Amino acid sequence: MKKQHTFTGFVLVGIGAFFLLKQLQLPLFFNFYSWPTILIILGIALLLHSYITNDYKNLFTGVIVLGIGIHFHGLTYYSFWIDDWGMYFIIIAIAYFVRFQKTKSGLFSGLLFLGIGLFVILTPNEPIWMKWLNRFFQFAEDFWPIIVIGLGLYMFVRKK
Repeated sequence: MKKQHTFTGFVLVGIGAFFLLKQLQLPLFFNFYSWPTILIILGIALLLHSYITNDYKNLFTGVIVLGIGIHFHGLTYYSFWIDDWGMYFIIIAIAYFVRFQKTKSGLFSGLLFLGIGLFVILTPNEPIWMKWLNRFFQFAEDFWPIIVIGLGLYMFVRKK
């Protein structure tokens, strides 16, 4: 019962620190005054909550949110950051590996996503069959808010 509200506490501390640092305008943290930092804070809060409460069902989600936050932060501030849709597969693979560390499930899925991600990123000449994938991911990047809304509506109406 004591650890019931740890996630909320971590989120509030993280968001409070974010806005405090933004208000203080410290030059050391200037690159972190953006929306990807909120995703990073939420991902870290999910991971801390999972490890402290020994409830590992949120590890996967925590790594995904943290990874997407780091990825968008890297795209915004670092010119060397890889801007390829294969990075999403690598983030998912890392999430499977972290979950596998504690639950011993998902290793094959992690290896599969890692292989796909590395193949997409490291292939110098794009095969002809990947052109439709690039169009699909370009569409998904352009209209991701609609996809998120659709997923949210699905969560409301799905039967358990």
